[in-house]
Amino acid sequence: MQLSIPLSALLLRISAMAVLPVFLNVFAEHQEVFQLPPSGPRCPLPVPNSTASFWITTPGANPLAKEGSEGPLTADVDIAIIGSGITGVSAAYHISRLLAETGDAAKPLKVVILEARDFCSGATGRNGGHLTANIFQDFAVYSSRFGTDDAKRAIALETRTVSEIVKIANESGKTDALDLVSGGRNHLLFTDAEVAEADLDYETAKKAGVDLTDVEFLTKEQVQERYGASYPSVRTPGYNIWPLKLVSHLYTTAANSSALSLALHTNTPVTTLMPIPASSSAGSARRWNLTTPRGPISASYVLHATNAYASHLLAHMHGPAGIVPSRGQIIATRAAVPPSVLTTSAYTGNEGFEYWFPRPVEAGQEKPLVIIGGGREATKPKFELYVSDDSVVNPGVGEALRKFLPVVFPGKYEEGQEPELEWTGIMGYTQTGDPFVGPVIDPANPGAHKGQYISAGYTGHGMPRAFSCAEAVAQMIVADIQGKEWEVPDWLPRHHLTQNRLNE
Repeated sequence: MQLSIPLSALLLRISAMAVLPVFLNVFAEHQEVFQLPPSGPRCPLPVPNSTASFWITTPGANPLAKEGSEGPLTADVDIAIIGSGITGVSAAYHISRLLAETGDAAKPLKVVILEARDFCSGATGRNGGHLTANIFQDFAVYSSRFGTDDAKRAIALETRTVSEIVKIANESGKTDALDLVSGGRNHLLFTDAEVAEADLDYETAKKAGVDLTDVEFLTKEQVQERYGASYPSVRTPGYNIWPLKLVSHLYTTAANSSALSLALHTNTPVTTLMPIPASSSAGSARRWNLTTPRGPISASYVLHATNAYASHLLAHMHGPAGIVPSRGQIIATRAAVPPSVLTTSAYTGNEGFEYWFPRPVEAGQEKPLVIIGGGREATKPKFELYVSDDSVVNPGVGEALRKFLPVVFPGKYEEGQEPELEWTGIMGYTQTGDPFVGPVIDPANPGAHKGQYISAGYTGHGMPRAFSCAEAVAQMIVADIQGKEWEVPDWLPRHHLTQNRLNE
């Protein structure tokens, strides 16, 4: 029998598959399952009794948690933003800046942010804290599907987002307060298939003229020497951040802007969204009525920043052609070595199913806390797709996460150690992995949602994309308010735009 791959690579693959507590090379299987029609109703509202995320429950981390949950409701607004995660709050932040730049801040716009639970309690308050751009990953597939120009824009979107957030942290003097750490990222390649895919993506991106100066391929011997894992790696620049603290800072900045009259109502879910009849809005530009348990809200524009929960209000977003909820699981576990041994590098691996990084050591600590998420493949063939309940954890996923780091980094993590905290969160997946950005468009009734916009469906990769996607939607809304034509930014992939997603 003639081998089509080197024997050493084959042995590496067999060895890795024998010891790693997760299934490898299952992304194609995941995509096949994703395409199946949904067997249940569309996504409900977020459950009220969610698991305790490290980011949210750490004392003092969320001073805005209950903001606006009691007292008078802001009942009439220019713009209603549904969702207080990084998308919704970034949109308010960008709207305030755009109005200030154009000089239209004399009459502040009335904007309200509505959140079903506590402030930033969804995916942003539960994710892994990675702020790292994909510089060439998936470039070959993306360029073959959408063209080289859009593949390059996908990179530009992510690198721009990271640089803008880092700039905000630096210029505000809040790098420490936001826990911004620059440690780079290692993407570990567990199998020969992953190595081949990384090589193809790199060469395709290089041929297209992508700047790959900061990309470093490490052999498994180099990774072993530097980081203690025996797998090859692709190392790129990267950061980690405390997502909730970043979003809190953006909200405070927007709330202090003279361009906006900004209100926040937490624990105020939007249950229905209905058009206001023209006869009822004579003399008013209000087009939409938002129903909440605390009363109605009328708005001229509505932004759906609900990510996985989009189909609750937008029925046409239910199913693989829209946004599919998927439950992610994360643990916070203590390393067995000091930070000098562990380094500050973040990691991803196994086609991106797993991701982890060490947190900065706090006063009185000797060993860092490590945040690791993933393990959805332990539930295959379902992959936690269409699961929207983050009040519980999956025992099978938890077992995989507990075993993962001691296997990958022998001696640096204690086998059998229980995590200090474990929680879940709901991500929004799309069939191409791209978010929907722009006006809400129902293919069956294209003009039915005039004045509604969406930025959602980040497929577990929202931190390096949501901030800039929210900016694009903010630009669209402000341009419409001012009667101007919106110009597509050079850095926004055209396939992200909702009008270009109708034939998926």
